[in-house]
Amino acid sequence: MRVDTRVRVGSVELRSPVMTASGTAGYGDEFAAYFDLASIGAVVTKSIAPYPWDGNPAPRVHATPQGMINAVGLQGPGVEDWLTERLPALLDTGATVVCSIWGRTVDDYRRAAEMLADAPQAVVAVEVNLSCPNLEGRGGIFAHDADLSSAVVEATRACGRPRWAKLSPNTDRLVEVAEACRLAGAEAVTLVNTVLGMVIDPETLRPALGNGGGGLSGRAIHPIAVRAVHDVRQALPDLPIVGVGGVASGWDAAELMVAGAQAVQVGTASFADPRACARISRELAEWADERGIDALVDLGAVV
Repeated sequence: MRVDTRVRVGSVELRSPVMTASGTAGYGDEFAAYFDLASIGAVVTKSIAPYPWDGNPAPRVHATPQGMINAVGLQGPGVEDWLTERLPALLDTGATVVCSIWGRTVDDYRRAAEMLADAPQAVVAVEVNLSCPNLEGRGGIFAHDADLSSAVVEATRACGRPRWAKLSPNTDRLVEVAEACRLAGAEAVTLVNTVLGMVIDPETLRPALGNGGGGLSGRAIHPIAVRAVHDVRQALPDLPIVGVGGVASGWDAAELMVAGAQAVQVGTASFADPRACARISRELAEWADERGIDALVDLGAVV
C-alpha cells in the first residue's frame, strides 16, 4: 500500500506533513547536502526581523539530558538580505518555503510583512513568531497577551499569504490567545515554541547561557506539545494546527497528529541528525502503512 502523505494546513497543501522548525535549519539551503528539501512538507526559516539583529551574547546553546536549551536571541540578517541573498538558493532546491518573522513591536511585524508582499510564490505562508520578547504593553512575550497577539496578526496582513501564529506554552492563556489569533486572520497556529528554563554550570556556578535563562526544546517538552495541541483542538475544532516540540521519530509526529495537528515540525532532532526531517517523514508513512491507514490526513480520525 502506498500512503498518501499530502496534508493541508488551512489553504496550504503540503506534500508531506513534516517540516523543519524555525530556528533549527538556517535561512536557506543549509540542509540540502543531507536530503532532498523538496521531499518534505516545507522548510520553515529561522525567524527574521525587518532589520539585522545581533542576538544574545555567547554561549547561546547548551545540551540537556533530553534536548537542549538556547538563548540565541533571534540573530538574523533581516528580511531584505534573506530575500536577495538566502532565498534564491533555497528555491533552487525545489523546496516549499514558510518564512518566519519576528519583531520587538507591532510595527516591526508590519514592516516585515510588507517586505514579504512580493516574495516568490514558493513562499507559501508566513509563520508569525509571537513567542519572543516585546516592547509593547506590559512587556514580556507577545504570545502571553491575547490583545497584543491579535494586533500583531492583524498588522501582518500585508504579506499577502496565509499566516500561522507561533505560540508559547509558557502561559495558561494558550486557548484564548489561539482564538484571538484566528479572529485576527491567522489561518493556523503553530504549537509550541520552547519552554522557559535555565541551566547552571557546575564549575562556575553561574548560568550556562550568556543570557542567563533560555528556551528548552527537544524530547523533554514533547508531552507539553501534545497537551497543547490537544487542548487547542478540543476548544477550537476548526482551527488548523502545526505541532512542534520534541519530534524525533515517526511515532512522535503521529502522536501530535492524532492529538489534533494537521502537520508537524522537526527542530532539535536535526542538531544531532541533520537528516532527521527526511527520516521522520519516512517513519511516519511506514507507521501509517503498518496500520492500514491510507492517508496521513486521516490520522486525526483514528481515535
